[in-house]
Amino acid sequence: MSSTPFRVSPAEGYAGDVTPQQAWQWVQAGEAVLIDVRSDAEREWVGFVPGAVPVAWKQWPGMAMNAAFDAQIAAAVPQGGRAVLLCRSGVRSIAAARRATELGIEAFNILEGFEGDPDAEGHRGHRGGWRFRGLPWRQN
Repeated sequence: MSSTPFRVSPAEGYAGDVTPQQAWQWVQAGEAVLIDVRSDAEREWVGFVPGAVPVAWKQWPGMAMNAAFDAQIAAAVPQGGRAVLLCRSGVRSIAAARRATELGIEAFNILEGFEGDPDAEGHRGHRGGWRFRGLPWRQN
């Protein structure tokens, strides 16, 4: 475990909630695998984090559950390893972190997600999130 000044917020059913900055520090230090649980469409249209492992929780269209989630996340995270899970706003990643925990993975939700909370006009990207915090990302 790293000796960072960051703190893990307790959570029910998974290891806890961490800030985007803490998640990125763990990933850079080789202490966690970054799992992007957004749909393929979201990563393609909105942007993605280079090096993140794409393991959709739900898929577009229709946001149907990814039947391969269990096998994909188990393959992505080494046994005894830690995963930090990223979605659009930090909501779907909670459900995915709970499932990963049931599979024996130490799983953390990344607060704020990739795009953060909507502002007064309903636009994301201006109130928190991976991109807003200036962390690495790309767009096709």
